[in-house]
Amino acid sequence: MSATRSKAAAPARPLPTGDEGAVLSQKTKVLFGFAALGTNTVLNAFLVMQTIFFQDYLGLGAGWFTAAMVIYSIWNAINDPWFGYLTDNTRSSRGRRLPYMRYAAPVLAFSFFLIWLAPPGASDGVIFAWMLVAMLLFDAAYTVIGLVYSALVPELSEAENERSGLQISFSLFGLLGTLIGFVLPDLFRPKQGDESLLPFYLAMGALGVFAMLAVWITAANVRERPEFVQVDPPMKLGASIRHTLTSKSFLILVAANWMSILVSTMVIGSLLYLADYVLRINTMILYASIFVPLIIGVICTTYVRRRVGVARAEQIFLVITAAGLIGVWLAPRELILPCLSVAGFGLAGPQTLTNLLFAQVIDEDELRTFARREGAFFGINALLTKPAQQIAPAVVALLLSSAGFIPREANAGVLVLDQPAAVEGAIRMVSGLIPGAAMLLGALILSVYPLKGGYLRQVQEELLALHAKKREILAGRQAGDEKTDQTIRA
Repeated sequence: MSATRSKAAAPARPLPTGDEGAVLSQKTKVLFGFAALGTNTVLNAFLVMQTIFFQDYLGLGAGWFTAAMVIYSIWNAINDPWFGYLTDNTRSSRGRRLPYMRYAAPVLAFSFFLIWLAPPGASDGVIFAWMLVAMLLFDAAYTVIGLVYSALVPELSEAENERSGLQISFSLFGLLGTLIGFVLPDLFRPKQGDESLLPFYLAMGALGVFAMLAVWITAANVRERPEFVQVDPPMKLGASIRHTLTSKSFLILVAANWMSILVSTMVIGSLLYLADYVLRINTMILYASIFVPLIIGVICTTYVRRRVGVARAEQIFLVITAAGLIGVWLAPRELILPCLSVAGFGLAGPQTLTNLLFAQVIDEDELRTFARREGAFFGINALLTKPAQQIAPAVVALLLSSAGFIPREANAGVLVLDQPAAVEGAIRMVSGLIPGAAMLLGALILSVYPLKGGYLRQVQEELLALHAKKREILAGRQAGDEKTDQTIRA
């Protein structure tokens, strides 16, 4: 039975409980989160430092920085779908996804360290070239690991509760990694003009090694399901892209996710500016105001998801985030931190629930194609949404520059607190108004997401039956019974 028939034909049933499907051990769920700890550490250290390091510390012009982001976006357009397709169609005795995690981890560590070794005092052209090459290598390694890692969430179990357990581990360890990625660079970055960059370099190298080891821990303790590695048919690249882009559920989710990524990247890229130039407080206070509510929010997502379903829970959290961020733009200075706390609580939604929505989309597609194609969906999602990750820091740099922002590099490395009046407004805009409006739009887009209620239950029931067939096919192949394989497929 196809899951692509009209939603109107689906019987009226209660929201799915998510109890059916493969059961995972608590050890698997916990160790699954280690890779998120490592990758989020280096990614967020990169995101929080890239603009301020190259623009403020090294004095790279906004035009050069923007050009690097544009080229970076083109590179993403090439590598994400291709890497996703590659992992979907890899067939090996060691699995189709985990080997990529193991081999990409050292490249991730090396390239992350390389980014920060751009020579201070060099010309804009030299700094631009160094930054670009290092970022492209870093992105390639991060993309491979990230695609494989995200693909494992829906692949390891059909059960919504089990997937939620994996994603909560992913989110909590990821938040810890995010916090480390925020705090360590700030602790070791120079605060005065005469301070050496050496402690910062050493800290970045340590973070790279830490990320590599964390990814290896997850890869060593997770097992792929053989029925997908050995039974799922390979698909040509053109057909894979066509099937992916004709999924209505996927396109709606991508549009909403684009907004979430724009928001998170823009907020992260502006936090140090908000702390240094608007609030003039220790960044640890700012981080605490966001991360403590965020952790609470992650825990609360399970309750909200069970009450209203994954899609509606995501909408609720997006609206909460939007309210907090718009408050950052409108509120007096003394209320900015409480507004950030509201936004932090709401960010638990996209942090925890988005991959569960992608899992639903992939389940629906498997009923059409007979294959789990997590790599294709996450790869094309990255192709379509990663531009938001590059647009965000470029917008931050350009708006600050247009407001007359004076970098510390132009003042012998010393922080310039006496900025033009327009600078505070620009910082509030990139940390509040723009991302807040994007979150509201994302919530509105999700109102037409189709995988809800009875239709979602129908997809889940048919998926369990399909996976039972695949296990029968695998057992038949192992027994050398080709007729059984053909009969079950028919």
